[in-house]
Amino acid sequence: MDIALEILSWGLLFVGSAFLVIGGIGVVRLPDVFTRMHGAGIIDTMGVGGVMSGLMIQAGFTIVTIKLALIIGFILYTSPTATHALARAALHGGVRPRGDETPEDESGQGNSSSKT
Repeated sequence: MDIALEILSWGLLFVGSAFLVIGGIGVVRLPDVFTRMHGAGIIDTMGVGGVMSGLMIQAGFTIVTIKLALIIGFILYTSPTATHALARAALHGGVRPRGDETPEDESGQGNSSSKT
């Protein structure tokens, strides 16, 4: 049973670390602020959650496990709220998502979809 828990904990640590690397690459490589926030969200939820879960299994049932569980709960509660606030602030600040332009916007005609 101990070997199975070790394999599970190391697997969670590996998967969490992989999500941290993938999310970090996404933050650097993605084109605009909204898609970069998606990469940062992957780091928060999947990366940290996987690493902390692996550490919880390795620690056994101690006070450390309870602290790590509280940290996971705090991150899962605050990360979507912070991401939403940042996206809303960027949108109200005039940042438009990439690819949001319509042919009317590019030609300078304005909104020509109204029919009279």
